[in-house]
Amino acid sequence: MALGAMTDPDKPYTRRSFSQRFLGGRDWLADRFKAAGLSVRIDAAGNLIGRREGARPDAGTIMVGSHSDTVPGGGRFDGIAGVVAALEIARSLRDGDIQLQHALEVVDFLAEEPSEFGLSCIGSRGMTGALDTAALALCDPTGERLDHAIDRIGGSVEKLDQAKRDDLRCFFELHIEQGRVLEAGNIDIGLVTAIVGILRVEIEFRGSADHAGTTPMTMRHDALAAAADLIVSLGAAARELAASGQGYFVATTGVLTVEPNAANVVPARARMIIEARSEIPALLDGFRATIEATSAAMAQRHDVERTRCAVLSSTRPAACSPMLRGLLGAGAKAHGLSSIDLASGAGHDAAFISRIAPAAMVFIPCRDGKSHAPEEWAEPQALAAGTAVMYDAILRFDRMHKNGAA
Repeated sequence: MALGAMTDPDKPYTRRSFSQRFLGGRDWLADRFKAAGLSVRIDAAGNLIGRREGARPDAGTIMVGSHSDTVPGGGRFDGIAGVVAALEIARSLRDGDIQLQHALEVVDFLAEEPSEFGLSCIGSRGMTGALDTAALALCDPTGERLDHAIDRIGGSVEKLDQAKRDDLRCFFELHIEQGRVLEAGNIDIGLVTAIVGILRVEIEFRGSADHAGTTPMTMRHDALAAAADLIVSLGAAARELAASGQGYFVATTGVLTVEPNAANVVPARARMIIEARSEIPALLDGFRATIEATSAAMAQRHDVERTRCAVLSSTRPAACSPMLRGLLGAGAKAHGLSSIDLASGAGHDAAFISRIAPAAMVFIPCRDGKSHAPEEWAEPQALAAGTAVMYDAILRFDRMHKNGAA
């Protein structure tokens, strides 16, 4: 709630990465990290990290955390719950005078949400070596470059290689579900199987602008009609895939622009962006082929030209560690909590960290599945339950892997 109060006053709850509000929130977190007995630093990629040393310097590091930035007009729990849960785990270790074999790090990743630079998961990209020169040269609307912004908030792009980690033995992240499955099923804990891959494809149809009152239906070249048919067809294909039992799958046409966009003119141009998300690579690949084939067929049906069919971005699914998921499941059972396996339909820093270490996520219920909205809410007891499950899993992992071999 204290972090939620650090918001742009006219747009609660907003604390955008790289902003002064964001830096104020980080100062607050850094103070809390220190109070929990953690040594605090900002790494070269701009991640805020609190560290508690382990009994064995050669055992490696257990990392836990999330992010503290928000989307515009977002909520008080997305990302923030994961950072606060990680902080509470560090506090519990301190209060119980428990020293792990592994070092423990609490992390607030930089800019998990899409930033003003058009890039998300900036900190976790940097930690995994996935921030290239093209990304660092991106500019925000004011003209500031991303590399300069990272330096401004305490990172060091010149030393970016130092942010890359080879000592992580596992990573845990708690997050609100951002959906209704747990709440609807009255289930306490979601054990994330995978973080979806995301495919975005841009389609453009071009026809002919003609008078809507004098052009016969049989003589029209209506770009919007082709786009509308494509939307309906892809929606049906997506529902069929979602019901097939092969895995999680959703698809959305979230962008549609029409020209000249007048009531009495046959549309000459229609542009659309289609997004698909799935934990199964083959489903994404198959849907991409469906988009290409169906858009070509719709262009032919409506006697228009498909002038663009381009993949804007494509990220592959990231599987969560079955071993870590098993530890989380054992923790849930030990605390008398119900749990279910489910995929994450949203992207998370854990997807990038899974490239360098076993990673797992705990989902907790959120009211009405709301997220990225001021109404976003998770009950205190749900936060406590998810944190307890992660704490239990960390202790189990530490006992199982005393020599640092994961």
